[in-house]
Parts: sequence; C-alpha cells; structure tokens
Amino acid sequence: MAYNHGREDRKWRIWKEAEEKILRECGVDEVIIEQIRTDDRADFNSNRRFYRWTSDFGEYLEEMVSKEKQVEIRTVTDLLDEIESEILYLALVTVDRRTLEIILLKMQGYSTREIAPFVHLTAGAVYARLAHLRKKLRKIL
Repeated sequence: MAYNHGREDRKWRIWKEAEEKILRECGVDEVIIEQIRTDDRADFNSNRRFYRWTSDFGEYLEEMVSKEKQVEIRTVTDLLDEIESEILYLALVTVDRRTLEIILLKMQGYSTREIAPFVHLTAGAVYARLAHLRKKLRKIL
C-alpha cells in the first residue's frame, strides 16, 4: 500500500494538538512547546521521506517482478537450469535425484506429508533428506 502523506499529516496534527493541550495544562512555557513542535515536525518529515522512498522502491520492485518473465519450473532439469549461483548449482548437482524432486515439490507448495507418496518415501525420510540438504548447504554457503 502506498504511503499517504495527507492521512499521516492529519494523524500527526491530531496527536500534536492533544500533546500540546496537556503541556499547556501542566504550565509548560509556549517557547518550549514551540521548540518541541519544531523538533517533532523535523522527525515527522524525516520519517515521511523514508516511507515515501520505501513505498516508491517497493512499487518499483513489484513492477519489475510483473515485467520479468516468470519461468515455470516443472522438472528437476528446469530447476537446475534456473539456478544462477554457481556454488549452489555445484552443491545441488551432487545431490541425488529424489532429493531434488523433494525440493521441486516443496517449491511448488506441497507439504512434507504430501510429498512422501510422490517420491515413495515416508514423511520422516523426506524430513531427513531436507535436513541433510540444509546442513550441506549451510557448510557450503
């Protein structure tokens, strides 16, 4: 969702008016209240610039993703072909085919229990293969 400066400015003004009312009731000098307002406004403007930048950057990334051609990975070969990191590629090439099938099914959103019948293993064996792969990748990466 995009950053809405007007809405945030209204929220800040309401908060600031309530705070200044309390300060006046407590007998704080107007000069000090004005200094607090100036400092708080500077903080607000700094945050505003940050949120606008992150909002614009997030929208830019979403736009780039939508423009980029998404390759559908259906096979283990497609999976290996799409890996850009040479280190990761070399690590996965040494893994057995069944573990690569498990990775592919995981990427497609299947749970470990759903994967087990596809690869003719128990759910525990699927968990174990994934754990071994994670351990291997932690050492390499």
